[in-house]
Amino acid sequence: MIEFATFAAGCFWGVEAAYAAVPGVTSTQVGYSGGNVPHPSYEDVCRGDTGHVEAVLVEFDPDVVSFDALLEVFWRIHDPCSFDRQGPDVGSQYRSVIFYHSEEQRSRATAARDSILRSGRCGDSPVATEIVPAAAFYRAEEYHQRYHERRGRRCTCASPKAAVARSGASDD
Repeated sequence: MIEFATFAAGCFWGVEAAYAAVPGVTSTQVGYSGGNVPHPSYEDVCRGDTGHVEAVLVEFDPDVVSFDALLEVFWRIHDPCSFDRQGPDVGSQYRSVIFYHSEEQRSRATAARDSILRSGRCGDSPVATEIVPAAAFYRAEEYHQRYHERRGRRCTCASPKAAVARSGASDD
């Protein structure tokens, strides 16, 4: 049985590349979610007034990869302590969001966020990640789909803080 998860963690090109490489992920799509304008374009979302985030819809086989494993990827690839920005990308469309598709996903995402908070990863700041019900997902323009894969590039969207967290090193 296939399940869905939707994540927003900054630039959707890098987020998609990270999830596309996970065994058990059967499909990824980049798009826009969480806003109040139906069928927005990339330009609409970039203006920052639609309420949408750049998001990735992940289709996965839970017999191969768990939702918890997908959450581990999410926390590793971006800075969940940063409000409305990831690396060089600034704006509400780059905010950190987990859109849950079931009560079980909500529960697992909340537990993971609470663990990040307890870990001290964000210092005295709160975890910026929103956990909200899955909303309408609008597939982005075709030229955004599998962007890094088609262009032969590696993701460069992650912030320095996220890279430090991935390495386990201290940024002090």
